[in-house]
Amino acid sequence: MLNTIGYESSDLSDFITSVSEAGVEILVDVRDRAQSRKKGFSKTALSEALNKVGIEYLHLRELGDPKEGRDAARSGQWAKFLKIYGKVLASDVARDAMNLIITLSDEKSVCLLCYERDHKTCHRKCITDEIENRVGKKARHLGVRKFERAA
Repeated sequence: MLNTIGYESSDLSDFITSVSEAGVEILVDVRDRAQSRKKGFSKTALSEALNKVGIEYLHLRELGDPKEGRDAARSGQWAKFLKIYGKVLASDVARDAMNLIITLSDEKSVCLLCYERDHKTCHRKCITDEIENRVGKKARHLGVRKFERAA
């Protein structure tokens, strides 16, 4: 199974619970730079938190959106963003990374991770669109839910 999720406006505890309850077995980080100002969402901290609940972590920088693409997307220049990111997806390393995602998702529940909550405004939708076009594998776009904490 192929899923995607964004961690925008969420805390780490709710994020971990959300992916756990969705049955995610491997979280694939598709950020160019697996760093975050948001506590717990940088590569090492996130990987450790996921491993504690039995979820594997894999960073595929090859599928990351380069800075100029992120800048175009943030400023609403979608045509420019799509042109920039289209070049990334056309590269051999990106195709190899997508092939790995396809293979992994044939065997396990895989979830692509990036920042944006809305998958329609994130490059991970471009990745899932490409995979859907290539192999007909439909992606499920998850959201981070808020959970009550025991007092």
